[in-house]
Amino acid sequence: MEIREKGSEFLKEELHKAQKELKLKDEECERLSRVREQLERELEELTASLFEEAHKMVRAANMKQAASEKQLKEARGKIDMLQAEVTALKTLVLTSTPASPNRELHPQLLSPTKAGPRKGHLRHKSTSSTLCPAVCPAAGHTLTPDKEGKEVDTTLFAEFQAWRESPTLDKSCPFLERVYREDVGPCLDFTMQELSALVRAAVEDNTLTIEPVASQTPPTAKVAAVECGSTNTCALSGLARACRHRIRLGDSENHYYISPSSRARITAVCNFLTYIRYIQQGLVRQEAEPMFWEITRLRKEMSLAKLGFFPQEA
Repeated sequence: MEIREKGSEFLKEELHKAQKELKLKDEECERLSRVREQLERELEELTASLFEEAHKMVRAANMKQAASEKQLKEARGKIDMLQAEVTALKTLVLTSTPASPNRELHPQLLSPTKAGPRKGHLRHKSTSSTLCPAVCPAAGHTLTPDKEGKEVDTTLFAEFQAWRESPTLDKSCPFLERVYREDVGPCLDFTMQELSALVRAAVEDNTLTIEPVASQTPPTAKVAAVECGSTNTCALSGLARACRHRIRLGDSENHYYISPSSRARITAVCNFLTYIRYIQQGLVRQEAEPMFWEITRLRKEMSLAKLGFFPQEA
């Protein structure tokens, strides 16, 4: 009996130990199961996040590719257009000389047969007939070298040659600084200062457009957005004048009516800056002296326009 009791107690102790170990293993299995479930959730979230990020990157890459292809297409179109413009400009510039400027390149020059006497000179016929060929080339009088005395200003010519070695549109260089100070600035200095500053900026940026009023359709509701929209008052001088042209600044929809005198001043500056750009782009192939005299002639036109001389309109 003692052996049986001892055997029974031993078995009970072993059973209790086995139950305790089994409970510990169940708890460990449950803990590991929770860890596995947490890891699976994190893996799913990470996978979803990676897929979403990959989709975003693909969409961004597709958008960039489409934008790049559009820019490339536009750039090629601009290059083709610029090449055509350069070809046309070379034809115009290479056929223009100081003695016989190209009429298409300088539209402000009228044919001598179309030039008529100005009303402002009728009082002094003798003085006008003597001086007009010498001071009014814009009115159609052509000055030939054998009838006009000319002498190169060494200081101006030296500044021009220094600029010609490395042409630039920077207004701080001595050559352009002088021209802007002596000619361009005064020529574009109108009574209406605010509009005058906008016109000067547009002329320098080559974004100003001059349109003849006669070729425009009658005013519509769109004209309501036009500032200084009277055809009888110049928007730049503020004077009561018959305005046959109007200007537009850049991409603005506003138009400003201008008098013939204001148009002549703007045109004179535009012609000078256009010729300067041609030189800077290498389109003018002449010796230094003919180029200098052409620039001097353009400066002379700016001075005359500032003084109130302008070609008579038909």
